[in-house]
Order: sequence, then structure tokens, then C-alpha cells
Amino acid sequence: MRLLPPATSRVASVLSPALGLLFALSGCGSPGSGPGASGGASTSVRALATEAAPAPGPSEDVAIFAGGCFWCEETAFEGVPGVLSVLSGYTGGHVDGPSYDEVCEGDTGHAEAVYVRFDPARVTYAQLLDVFWHNVDPTQRGGQFCDRGTQYRSAVFPRGAAQRAAAEESRARVAQLLPGEIVTEVTDAQVFWVAEAYHQDFYRTHPTRYAEYRLGCGRDARLRAVWGDLAGH
Repeated sequence: MRLLPPATSRVASVLSPALGLLFALSGCGSPGSGPGASGGASTSVRALATEAAPAPGPSEDVAIFAGGCFWCEETAFEGVPGVLSVLSGYTGGHVDGPSYDEVCEGDTGHAEAVYVRFDPARVTYAQLLDVFWHNVDPTQRGGQFCDRGTQYRSAVFPRGAAQRAAAEESRARVAQLLPGEIVTEVTDAQVFWVAEAYHQDFYRTHPTRYAEYRLGCGRDARLRAVWGDLAGH
């Protein structure tokens, strides 16, 4: 499948690796925080309660994945034929309506994740799993790339028995392909809380900030090292 051109390619040519690293150190967070901030909502106080994601329509399905910074996970799935929408948010935790700041503390149990609404007549769950695996390092513990902590863990959150069986089967195939232990979790889906508005479609609304973060975090370099020509973006 052909995905949207990576946002990195539009601006990375004007960034030095040192500058990218500087921005990566501020983490996958609010555009109003850290060096190079380009405005946006502040996370200094708790945001209004986030909402649970809506249920899919009668001819739709949903896939939920966590793979580090949700800004980057969005770009992995947007543009895949059959994907209808992608929401950034939080799942897998024990606090209702968590804010970004609360999730970042690492005490709510949530992971940054994406809620992928898709048309199963055009793209299968198994195909979306393939996209997911090629956009994470499934051997990396304690986070993904430069983002560390359980809130950045890699995980698949299947919705029901059929998705769980497909997820477990795909995980077993990945274990045969890659050296090292596959630590990506397969955990039954819980409530998905939609993240604050400034996180949605971040690569479109803040393309320079996004590219600086992604470059400095070393995400693409690590994906190439793990997956070679099969690496996602």
C-alpha cells in the first residue's frame, strides 16, 4: 500500500541533525512547550476532560495501536486506502478522561495510541497490522525510539476474538522475522480517550515542529535498521 508522503521529507532538508536532536529532547508534547514551540494550547493545567472515541458505524471497524509518539503513528495510517480517519489518544490505563500531562507522568497506565477507523471491505485488519509492525521497533523495551516510559510502549489493542487471533498470529510471524525478543504487547482494547485537539493531525498543523521532532528522535533511522526496505514512515 502507498502511504502519504512522509511529512519529514518536506522540511528535513533545512534541518541539521543537531537541531533535530534539540527538538527531540522536548519530546512528543504540546506545540506550546519546549524549544521551537510554535504556539498552541498550554498543558500547564488539566485540559477539559477528553472524550471517549465514538463507536464505528455499521459498515466500519476500528483498530487500536500504540507505537510511541502518536503524532508519528498518525502519519503511518493516514493515506492507507480504506482508512477513514485516525485519532490520536490514550488507552490501556485506569484513569477516566486523562490529560496529556497526566499520561506523561506515567502513573495512569495509558499509552499514547491511535484509533484507526477503517472500511473492512477496502482494507483488512491484517493489513493494518502489517502497517503497524513496520512502524515500530517491536524489540525495544521501555518506550519507542527517543521516547521512554510505559506511555510510549508498543502495543496492539484488539477489539474482540477475531482481532486478537489476527494480532497474535501476526506477532508470531514477526518473531520469526526479527532477532531478539518481541516485547510488543497484545492487550484487549479498553476505552480509547481522544487526545487534546492540538495533537490531532499534528504533522499537518505543525509540519516543521513535527519534522524536527521526528528527525531528532531518530525514528526513521531506527526503523530502517530494524526493517530495511520494509520500514514504514
